[in-house]
Amino acid sequence: MMSSQGRLSARAQGRNHIRADDGCFRRNGPADTVEVDSPAGGAEMNRRAFLSLSAFTPLAHLLPVYGQTKDVLGNAPPPREMKADVVIVGAGVGGVACALAAARNGLKVILTEEYDWIGGQLTAQAVPPDEHPWIEERGSTKTYRTFRTKVRDFYRRNYPLTEAAAKNPLLNPGLGNVSKLCHEPRVALAVLLEMLAPHLTAGRVKLLQPYHLIDVETDGDRIAGVELWPRGGEVRPVVLRAPYFVDATETGEVLPLAKVEHVTGAEAQRDTKEPHAPERAKPHNLQAFTVCFAMDHEPDRDNTIERPATYRQWRDYVPKMEPAWPGNLLSWEMSDPVTLKPRAVGFDPTGPVPKGLNLWTYRRIVAKSNFADGAGLGDVCLVNWPQNDYWLGNLETGFAHHFAARELSRCLLYWMQTEAPHPNGRKQGWKGLRLRGDVTGTEDGDGLAMAPYVRESRRIRAAFTVTENHVWVDARANMLGKKRG
Repeated sequence: MMSSQGRLSARAQGRNHIRADDGCFRRNGPADTVEVDSPAGGAEMNRRAFLSLSAFTPLAHLLPVYGQTKDVLGNAPPPREMKADVVIVGAGVGGVACALAAARNGLKVILTEEYDWIGGQLTAQAVPPDEHPWIEERGSTKTYRTFRTKVRDFYRRNYPLTEAAAKNPLLNPGLGNVSKLCHEPRVALAVLLEMLAPHLTAGRVKLLQPYHLIDVETDGDRIAGVELWPRGGEVRPVVLRAPYFVDATETGEVLPLAKVEHVTGAEAQRDTKEPHAPERAKPHNLQAFTVCFAMDHEPDRDNTIERPATYRQWRDYVPKMEPAWPGNLLSWEMSDPVTLKPRAVGFDPTGPVPKGLNLWTYRRIVAKSNFADGAGLGDVCLVNWPQNDYWLGNLETGFAHHFAARELSRCLLYWMQTEAPHPNGRKQGWKGLRLRGDVTGTEDGDGLAMAPYVRESRRIRAAFTVTENHVWVDARANMLGKKRG
């Protein structure tokens, strides 16, 4: 596999499908109605509202495929059928890694993706890789190492780097704090397609996109086929058949459709024997998801977006958490992810902040200092912060939460443009902040990332499950009868 983003869960006994933890979101829950409790008030998306929304939204390609069961003459078109040795649903990082491995071993692969870009987190979600501090020396598969090398080579071949940047073997294009390889989504897309290219040409891999999973056909305890609908004008579905199926979607879309045993959220302590597990299961307690966006700063221009309809509610929203969140969600103060104590951060696109982390550089994916003078390249910041983490609901319960999360991100941008405090304390914002939909491939849409960044999905009930007892130092010491350290 390519990295921890593409790990495969253990396969359930007797089944012909496995789960790869990367891919894209899906439709689940009640078919016709979804409710969401948010600062914007209750919201409902039923079938009629869906059809009205899909008529004008720039994100229509993200919506579930309702009503596309007949052609213009009223006839239901028969699905076309395709066969392979392995069908991989979802072409995120894990899905691509699985396809490469299967193709290298001589298998015929059909790889599907519902977005315009393959690559999941690194592309459609626009998030540079989160990596451990030893990644340059160890702790990586050969395939992921190849990916990282190709990303750096892409910049050396195609960008006007400074002499120092071009010669740096550890080139970090964005010089972001979160990763040693902060880079643009389009570069990740180009590299992944390059890695797949020989297999696509040889016919070992067939890539279908954009296709959305609709149904799963089962035969007893085995998957017999999956049905997908294309995004766009075509109304004819496709049914894919293979001896083996891999669920590489972002949230485990295949699992509920195939009635595969799975869990969500936090399991009960009696089920996992984990020291820090809750007494009772909390299936809806999932990590927040985030609709990210890219932005740059033009100090002499006013790039302020139209005020979002729910701006006032999100601006005044105070998260209800325990331990308590230190104040408003839209502020430069947040809870430390480790200590859970209040933590102040700074933000300034024009230079360093007086103290602490500058969020401008935290996930920066283009650093002006890496490029030659006169290249016309400036800093580009990727916004994936606690301020636009959405925790009022999960994607499993429907699309209303996805759209509410997109609204939150637009409210965050508007707040930064108009009211966010400067290091000197003045609440005047930076009106030169510019949304870069061209960076995320959504210039003709709302300018945000194509897909939400998903941190936690459904999990298959596996033959063997890794728990806290296998990785936490104290738990392992107790299990082995040894002292810590």
